[in-house]
Amino acid sequence: MTNRVKSSNEIIEKLGIKQLNKMQLSALETIRTKDEVMLLSPTGTGKTLAFLLPLIEQLDINCDEIQLLILVPSRELAIQINQVIRDMGSGFKTNAVYGGKSGSKDRMELKHRPAILVGTAGRIADHIRRHTFSTEHIKTLVLDEFDKSLEIGFEKEMKLIISALFAKKKTILTSATKGVEIPKFVGLNAPTIINFLKESTTKLKTQVLLSPSKDKVETLINLLKQLEGQSGIVFCNYKDSIERLSEHLSKNNLSHAKYYGGLEQNEREKALLMFRNGSYKIIIATDLAARGIHVPDLNFIIHYQMPQREEEFIHRNGRTARMKANGTAYIIQGNGESLPDFVKNAESFNLNKAEQKKSKQWSTLYISAGKKDKISKGDVVGFMIKEGKLTPEDLGLIEVQGNSCFIAVESSKVESTANSLNLKKLKKTKVKVYPL
Repeated sequence: MTNRVKSSNEIIEKLGIKQLNKMQLSALETIRTKDEVMLLSPTGTGKTLAFLLPLIEQLDINCDEIQLLILVPSRELAIQINQVIRDMGSGFKTNAVYGGKSGSKDRMELKHRPAILVGTAGRIADHIRRHTFSTEHIKTLVLDEFDKSLEIGFEKEMKLIISALFAKKKTILTSATKGVEIPKFVGLNAPTIINFLKESTTKLKTQVLLSPSKDKVETLINLLKQLEGQSGIVFCNYKDSIERLSEHLSKNNLSHAKYYGGLEQNEREKALLMFRNGSYKIIIATDLAARGIHVPDLNFIIHYQMPQREEEFIHRNGRTARMKANGTAYIIQGNGESLPDFVKNAESFNLNKAEQKKSKQWSTLYISAGKKDKISKGDVVGFMIKEGKLTPEDLGLIEVQGNSCFIAVESSKVESTANSLNLKKLKKTKVKVYPL
């Protein structure tokens, strides 16, 4: 499967991390020595890396079957964790399976067995029923954000999966929520609990902005104009609210993406990609985005509509002020609207009319070649600079996927760059290049 296993220190160095935090160090040592672990830590503190590092250390280099199974509550989290594993560059193969992705594509990819399989409970259970892969060598199970999987009705599937793992020796559960009951079917006897929920070092500020009317749209638009150039998520409770807000933002020339469960999978993935690379600074989302979506340098979140439960409020806020960074959670309070009791230590916030500095605007270019064509980020950069006559300052985030690449380019240059590069050769492959 691989010729060499990278050490945790090598992986940490590759990821550009100078030092693990207290929670990650504690998890590393505990998971190395204990077979039943429950990891509790706030959203954004690095739980994924905390459990992956020690578990990858324990994979068998000589085994050509799936050894580590990671169950997640959403396709977005599956995609995210799969990408984190790839970025670690451990040498072990990983795959992600989830609803909305072709089952036949899954089966084709799984013919070449990964050491690590990440997936949603529904899709994993389906593959087990179809005998797509063997469970005989799966010695470790991770239930990431297990409380959410149970909450959205995957108990039946999770029971089936766990009952099929005859060789399982180690079980890791993670959550950002306290007081979650572990179901009996998980089969834990006396798990070691790593609890860092009370030790959050977040620098999140919570601020309340009063709207002069019940309809908060105008207040939201004014706030977004003041925050121009910063990245953030606007949370709504319903997709109808998102569609309405989207219309108003478009009328006010506020570029944005939409993100909710009713969108096609490719639309959701495109929205997240363009949000991550800065082509969109704003994304309007339901609580689907509150779990498992990791966007670096997220400056703020806005509660346009408040969630019903404290747990969702916490998860929303956890999208910003991650890993000790600064961030702000804005609550827009309509005229006559009361705030839930779980909102504490919130400050009043007033809009100012000061001119905001214009930040660099980004757009996304699509390139029709990727990892399967042996294309790297360095190849893309060279292509853009040499053939596209761009400078490094004109280039933003690059994502290289299996059959394609996506690159953020300064908006004023994206059309001319696409025209000059389309149908030219990137390495030995003639590629299509066009803006998204």
